[in-house]
Amino acid sequence: MNRFIWMGTGMLIAVIALRQVDAKKTGPGCVGWHRVVGRFTDAMHDFADAVRVGMHERDTELRGALRRNRDY
Repeated sequence: MNRFIWMGTGMLIAVIALRQVDAKKTGPGCVGWHRVVGRFTDAMHDFADAVRVGMHERDTELRGALRRNRDY
């Protein structure tokens, strides 16, 4: 139960801090937090796609090597 209290306190502090920082940012060069999070999630999706492609290629290579070894 104590962990939940500290976790909730930390989350509350983080939300208050982010709102304060976001409120102080003004002007045309300002990028909102929703854009930052959106870019981050897009980058994570791109990374995950690249990892999946690499895993598929490596899986294909390994399966081919196993088939060649079985033929001997």
